Amino acid sequence: MKKVTTFLWFDDQAEEAAKFYTSVFKGAEIVDKMPGPGGKPMSATFRIDDQEFIAFNGGPHNKLNPSVSLFVSCETQAEVDDLWTKLLAGGGHEVQCGWLTDRFGLSWQVIPKKLPQLLGSPEREKANRAMQAMFAMKKIDIAAMQAAFDGRV
Repeated sequence: MKKVTTFLWFDDQAEEAAKFYTSVFKGAEIVDKMPGPGGKPMSATFRIDDQEFIAFNGGPHNKLNPSVSLFVSCETQAEVDDLWTKLLAGGGHEVQCGWLTDRFGLSWQVIPKKLPQLLGSPEREKANRAMQAMFAMKKIDIAAMQAAFDGRV
């Protein structure tokens, strides 16, 4: 286990959540399960890329909320679209500006690498147009943001 691992508290869906997240990301895997009462795992440790997470069945006392989110940096619009669709599957909901909440209540930011380039441009007028376009979006649309940046909208 790594020195710092993200710990996710679920009511009783830790194993289901771990299976879901490892199905969304290529190469992700469940690496360990800790037995719990009644044969259901108490926790499931899984890995996405080089990051480990522990999904824990802690009961209804604490709920996931948007004050913590997982940020996913995407290379292309196709990758944004694919992850967006997969993470929303089964009851998730779109929020705004590249944020969504999956069916377990975990918040995600699905962000193309192009977005910080546009928003951080020293050409502030162009960057502000891109930001205004982003504010109107749920899922980030790279082409629409670029068009706004370029003044073609």
